[in-house]
Amino acid sequence: MTRPQTPPEAVLFDIGNVLVEWNPERVYDRLIGPEARLRLFAEIDLEGMNLSVDRGAPMRASVEALAARHPARSAEIRIWADRWADMFGPVIDRSVRLLWALKARGVPVWALSNFGRETFRLAEAMHPFLGAFDRRFVSAELGVLKPEPEIYAAVEAATGLAPAALLFADDRAENVAAAAARGWRVHHFTGPEGWADRLVAEGLLTEAEAA
Repeated sequence: MTRPQTPPEAVLFDIGNVLVEWNPERVYDRLIGPEARLRLFAEIDLEGMNLSVDRGAPMRASVEALAARHPARSAEIRIWADRWADMFGPVIDRSVRLLWALKARGVPVWALSNFGRETFRLAEAMHPFLGAFDRRFVSAELGVLKPEPEIYAAVEAATGLAPAALLFADDRAENVAAAAARGWRVHHFTGPEGWADRLVAEGLLTEAEAA
């Protein structure tokens, strides 16, 4: 596919599984075992609870409310809040190097991520490079989630940039598709190597800078 000759004017990173691994399953597998985790996730809507947090609900209160509705599983449900920091990691080092390389070139680098308010503050404390973004578009602060079109519209309205001026990397195909439908340049992130190649192809980094 031929890339546009004009480089994007800003690059947007998703955070979970692009810059830092997000894997609740791994923590639950370690603490209660894979079979128990599969049963828990099938019976209890932990993902739905987490999405409500990403939309702006308080994290601890949301976990406690879910635990109260399922008292027999309450200890397992509370793992989500008690061990959240263990679920968020490790860092994807090359992706972080690409972020810094873009900043060194003077390319505006923004975050566009589904994230709760409290959990984002915790994430920043764990990984200070998350404070390096020039702008942050966090779902809990906006009250909308990817892939809802309103969150992409909010970015466009806040920045004043045309959709084709934005390059967005996300690990979830539905989030990428929603941005592409608005005319954004997109990259479905499956690993930092492909993302590095895309940034070079877009004229944002040299091969040496992306190494």
